[in-house]
Amino acid sequence: MLTPSTRLRLQAILERIGSDQPVSLQERIYVQKFADRDQGVASWLLKARRRQQQQTPADGLDQLLSDMNLGSADPDRTYRRGDDDIEGWFGGAPGWLRRS
Repeated sequence: MLTPSTRLRLQAILERIGSDQPVSLQERIYVQKFADRDQGVASWLLKARRRQQQQTPADGLDQLLSDMNLGSADPDRTYRRGDDDIEGWFGGAPGWLRRS
């Protein structure tokens, strides 16, 4: 459970992250500490990162999916057809798995 003062401090930092304003390393560590322990704070952080990357759609179904907090905020974690090879991903797997 977050105290009101902690929640307000976290939300202020997350607002600055979302609007792409400077945030100190100590503040990022502070937010991440709570995000690791509290799913609500983790969700707030994910939404702030999406806003920072300007991936938040204006309206419609895309806005609904964004509000539901689906997907990744990290653009490097998405599959890129042609660049990502599933065979290479399974390259270190045991032989029985590679054959299936």
